[in-house]
Parts: sequence; structure tokens; C-alpha cells
Amino acid sequence: MKTPRGIRNNNPLNIRHSADVFQGEMKGNDKAFKTFSSMPYGYRAAFVTLHTYLTKYGLNTIEKIMTRFAPPSENNTGAYIATVAKYSGIAADEALTATSGDKYILIVSAMSFVENGVHADISQIKAGFNLQTKITMK
Repeated sequence: MKTPRGIRNNNPLNIRHSADVFQGEMKGNDKAFKTFSSMPYGYRAAFVTLHTYLTKYGLNTIEKIMTRFAPPSENNTGAYIATVAKYSGIAADEALTATSGDKYILIVSAMSFVENGVHADISQIKAGFNLQTKITMK
């Protein structure tokens, strides 16, 4: 079985190329998606992105986040929302805050599963969480 693209790129949420440059980002061979120096830096970028969604766009639920992250024009957004809610154990309409770090860790783990088809290594997710300061624990 071929290693999923997000795992090969150390970019478990398959964050697309943009003008934003994240810590740990490096030049890769993928023309569509960013590449990171390690998986924790890929997860760090995920948390920073979700914090931007929260503070800049007011996207504070799984439903709102996924509608932007995986828009219906490119994805089965309803299925994405349902899967993330199921695997994270967090209701799709539960409000999140910048101090919901424990919940964001579960959401990022579920998103990584949807993006790559394999369960994430929770220690790498937590390492990525610890590399950022935008989202915290209560």
C-alpha cells in the first residue's frame, strides 16, 4: 500500500500551498500541498490554521470549520463533518474556544484520519500542539 500523501509530506491535514509560511515548512516536490520537516510541524500548522479559522472567521464548531476546510465544491463536506464528529467524540455544533485545546487535539486527530485513511499517532499530534501557543488548554 502506498503511503498517503499527507504522511509523505508530513502534512497530515493536506494544507495547500499559499502565501502563508509556517514554522517547519520546507520546499517539497508536491505541487499542490505544503511539506513540513517533521510530522509535529505539520500538526502545528493544523492548529495554527484552526486558530485562524476561529479568530479571523469565527468558525468555532466542527460544522463551520469543515465547511471552509473541506468545501462542498471539492468534498463530501457532510460526510467529513460526520466522520470528524464521530471520531473526535465532539458534537458537530459544539462551540469551541481558544482554550479548547483538548478538543482541538481530538478534532485534528479525526481530520488526519479523514485526510489519510490511517489513525494518527497521538504523540505526534500533542508534539505539534506543544509547538504552538495559539490554542491552549483550560
